Amino acid sequence: MIQKNREERMDQFRGKTRLPGFAVPKSYDLTLKLDLTACTFSGTVEISIDIVEETKFIVLNSLDLVVDGSSVQLSDDQKRFRPSDVVWSNEDEILVLSFDEVLPVTKGTLSIRFSGILNNELKGLYRSSQVVNGEKRNIAVTQFEAVDARRCFPCWDEPALKATFKITLEVPSNMTALSNMPVVEEKLDGDLKTVHFGESPIMSTYLVAIVVGLFDHIEDTSADGTKVRVYCPVGKSYQGSFALDVALKVLPLYKEYFAMPYPLPKLDMVAVPDFAMGAMENYGLVTYRDTALLYDENHCAAANKQWIAIVVAHELAHQWFGNLVTMEWWSHLWLNEGFATWVSYLATDALFPEWKVWTQFVGQTIAGGLRLDSLSESHPIEVEVPHARAVDEVFDAIGYNKGASMIRMLQDYLGADIFQRSLASYVQKYAWKNARTEDLWGVLSEESGISVNKLMDTWTKQKGYPVITVKSKKQALEFEQMHFLSSGSVGEGQWIVPLTLYIGPNKSRSSYLLEEKVGHMDISGLLHSLDGEGGIVHENKNIDLENEQFWVKLNVEQTGFYRVKYDDKLLVRLLAAMKANLLPSADKFGILDDCFTLCEACQQPLSSLLSVMDVYKEELDYITVSRLIDIIIKVVNISTDAIPDLLHELKQFLRSLLLFSANKLGWDAVSGEDHLNALLRGELLTALAHLDQVTTQKEAQRRFHAFLNDRNTSLLPADTRKAAYIAVMRSASSTNRSDFDSLLNFYRETDLAQEKARILGSMASCPDPDVVLEVLNFMLSPEVRGQDVIYGLAGLSLEGRQTAWIWLKENWDLISSRWGSGGLLTQFISWIVTPFSSEDKADEIDAFFSTRVMPSIAMTLKQSIERVRINAKWVCKVREDHSLEKVVAALASGK
Repeated sequence: MIQKNREERMDQFRGKTRLPGFAVPKSYDLTLKLDLTACTFSGTVEISIDIVEETKFIVLNSLDLVVDGSSVQLSDDQKRFRPSDVVWSNEDEILVLSFDEVLPVTKGTLSIRFSGILNNELKGLYRSSQVVNGEKRNIAVTQFEAVDARRCFPCWDEPALKATFKITLEVPSNMTALSNMPVVEEKLDGDLKTVHFGESPIMSTYLVAIVVGLFDHIEDTSADGTKVRVYCPVGKSYQGSFALDVALKVLPLYKEYFAMPYPLPKLDMVAVPDFAMGAMENYGLVTYRDTALLYDENHCAAANKQWIAIVVAHELAHQWFGNLVTMEWWSHLWLNEGFATWVSYLATDALFPEWKVWTQFVGQTIAGGLRLDSLSESHPIEVEVPHARAVDEVFDAIGYNKGASMIRMLQDYLGADIFQRSLASYVQKYAWKNARTEDLWGVLSEESGISVNKLMDTWTKQKGYPVITVKSKKQALEFEQMHFLSSGSVGEGQWIVPLTLYIGPNKSRSSYLLEEKVGHMDISGLLHSLDGEGGIVHENKNIDLENEQFWVKLNVEQTGFYRVKYDDKLLVRLLAAMKANLLPSADKFGILDDCFTLCEACQQPLSSLLSVMDVYKEELDYITVSRLIDIIIKVVNISTDAIPDLLHELKQFLRSLLLFSANKLGWDAVSGEDHLNALLRGELLTALAHLDQVTTQKEAQRRFHAFLNDRNTSLLPADTRKAAYIAVMRSASSTNRSDFDSLLNFYRETDLAQEKARILGSMASCPDPDVVLEVLNFMLSPEVRGQDVIYGLAGLSLEGRQTAWIWLKENWDLISSRWGSGGLLTQFISWIVTPFSSEDKADEIDAFFSTRVMPSIAMTLKQSIERVRINAKWVCKVREDHSLEKVVAALASGK
């Protein structure tokens, strides 16, 4: 009977997305004792709460903790209440305290004693390890976002339930102990010490942080008076200098932009050896992967340096957007991540204008959002989160990339000054509070006088985006929008689209708000006749778009989140304008990217795409050539399945598209050269190695052998090492493995995180399935940190995809238990599944996972299978392109 009553009591709280609102926390006093040898912890928490309605239950979150039921009590000014039953459910991740008497509306203190294990799942309060003076030492780290503070202490683990935190740690006396706030007292007791930290301002549980380990650090004070420290592995403090410099400059910049100072007395940034994310914005204690914080100028590529700057700027933006003003629930996650992504480019551009990161934003951020959002299995920016563990999948390219792209599109539409003033007003209005998307729209509407919510609801409340078909109609342009899907199907969405356009030959800029499915824009006032040298003589409204000298480019500098499909006449003229160097980098990128995506969706033939690609063969612009490289690799992969008999000649043409720029840049850097040239050199040579270009492979191997003999040789600097590693692995086999073994030995030798990542990202590129299997098994070994496996998966060769799929199936139980339910598990699925291109394989994948789906991978699995079916459809379309053989022959011969 007792068990039955307990189950009945629990049933009313099972399967709920959010906690019941009987009580809310106001402050936490948390004490933790860490045993880094046994990898356990114990603690007590005293939570000041408000009981806001009469109840016999208090329900909070707890997971994988052992709660001492006899310790639980609630005290107010009048009496002490002890629960008659204390029950926890790992399935629902809750702790239910049942009382025999009704608890009145009151203020009280809830006391709980608990214990747990420092897990190895990279979430909650977990263990990592570091090597100090040749000895392996355990450290303790927290990763609470999204819903894992409950793994460390019982709490109301929801972003809206903000509270203050006082934290006390008992740790080994020789270790550094860090938390969100500065240390206010430290007491030594033999080999242990007790560290008391100051009380934090009000914040969400997911932002609480603890790090305990052995570190060196460097520090400085920003112009606005904030002490900033960077904690590094012992002996490597110099590698924190670049990140420290970025942080010192970014804090005052954000203070000015948001019209609000950084609110905490200190900022610590820590390199964590084992870390699932890129970085985490914990208030006042930001944690990073080594590769996102540490920079060694002798062994880090230009891409590593840029990544560190952007990541540091991203995490520090969160101190305002996310920490100070916090989303009310995870369905509004994009308010955190979309804004932090956008602002990180704003800050990086201010610090390093020569990097031209806004043009890179187009290739890195907008393109990533468009790619995911073209799937029928995408989701709206504002997405329902039905289960706590489903939150992990919301940290994707929709919240980050599409969210940031929406901000950029809106800024362009409203104007930079109005937008900045609105953001500052928003931060000031909701400081220390929680907000929803509509709260932001309200402030923007008030400041701008424009109904922002009407415009933006079409972008945040429905998934997908439009393709805009543009046609010339005498002295007007006709625009028609249609929901774009990579499958080629027609979606049902419709948007309010802020269109921007250039009209040539004088490159007049104009705009048009497309509010219906079809719109017409009279451009007669923008048409001019020219003198013989291209100068404007006078306006002539009798000239129309049938005139050869006129061209149109929609989506100026790719500020809009949509694709464009031109009629044949307009496309030919646009490509001519591009060849005449009349368009900025982002626009050249956009034309190529849209053409490729329309081809992938079977709306244009591959032969047409190849003709467009041929126009780019002498291109030197970084983001454009970088996208050309990605498209070339994708076309090779699809053609391998679709037209194997034509593959040799096709690859010959595709390689030729890269040789002009590769020969122009060469292998060796020029003193004082442009940052973007350094980025491009590495990507070009890596691509040619992937494509088995003979000259590149030979030169790469020569330089690799020189590097083996002298680690400091100038022949193989960091920017070109991956190209050499790829070339080595593309030539390796189970019977020719000496260079592979040398690379593997170098992996074991180096202690630089970026170098290990480069090597892991190269080893699985081998065409020999036996070597690929060896590499995959190596990645499961203790020699590879769990967080780093994704580098190896990302470098998987097309020839190794079947081997990898069999390996994944055979090791699924091990992989799913080791990587748990976090974001890393989804990487195994996406990287291994998506290279396939047949309906049969899609069915096989679907069947295998039919009994293995869990909330944290469900969305990724559906998206990955959809990509396989898109590939399969594209393969069939390429086989039906009867002009392809003739076009390839002509392009390969240069005719």
